[in-house]
Amino acid sequence: MLLFGSAYPIQKLVLNNSVPPLLMGSLRMLIVFLFLIPFWQFKIPDKKYWLPLFCFSLSMGFLTNLFMTISLDKTKIVSPIIIGSQLSIPFAILLSSIFLKEKVTTKKWFLICISFFGVILIGFDPKLYNEIIALLLISFMAFFYALSQVISRYLKDLDVTLTNCLMGFFGSVFLFILSYSFEGNILSNIKVIDLKSWILILHSGLLVSIGAHMSLFYLYKIYPVKMVFPFYALFPVFGVILTFILFFEIPSMLTLIGGMIVVLSVFFINKET
Repeated sequence: MLLFGSAYPIQKLVLNNSVPPLLMGSLRMLIVFLFLIPFWQFKIPDKKYWLPLFCFSLSMGFLTNLFMTISLDKTKIVSPIIIGSQLSIPFAILLSSIFLKEKVTTKKWFLICISFFGVILIGFDPKLYNEIIALLLISFMAFFYALSQVISRYLKDLDVTLTNCLMGFFGSVFLFILSYSFEGNILSNIKVIDLKSWILILHSGLLVSIGAHMSLFYLYKIYPVKMVFPFYALFPVFGVILTFILFFEIPSMLTLIGGMIVVLSVFFINKET
């Protein structure tokens, strides 16, 4: 959860070093793809998995990274963005009830409404008057992250390295195309990236996208999901602490109250899982 929480402030540091957001997202996904190729071994899955694999890669590798990087680029205050990303949990439950026909209890519906209320409350913070677009973008990111988790249920029989390798491939390709279209010459932009930024991009690609996710999948093999998943509510706590350390951000009282509402509601939603 510390690694998950570090993803947002670390990527903001990269953006502050004048690395274009779409290029940063594409390089992160390229690192994931290149690192996992040896484990994938180019085994082609059955045709029945091709469409869900592509949809998963599009949602997780491309759209999730697209909205995450743009929202971080647009915002000046990182902590509300970290808290807003927690909407992925209620979104995942809503989408699973639609596509997977999973039953959602009355208590879960109530907690989902409370979590959305917490984010709306944060949006009324006067300090965030110019950050509404960033909050809206991170909400889109949370939606597509949740959608990718629902789609992944159709891929549960496939090896995790295969799904994540293809996710990295498609994500990097689509983001490179957008970067070339809107941010200029890719090679020229890559040449001016300094060593510090490369280290931070490697952190996002290797430690977060691969290390944190693989660690979570490993825990799922040992412990029940309902025992592991509640800890997911901790990542915004670590993230907000890191924003204080790196950017000296002190969340306002309204942001803290809204954040506590979101984190606690997500925690109890996870406890119900």
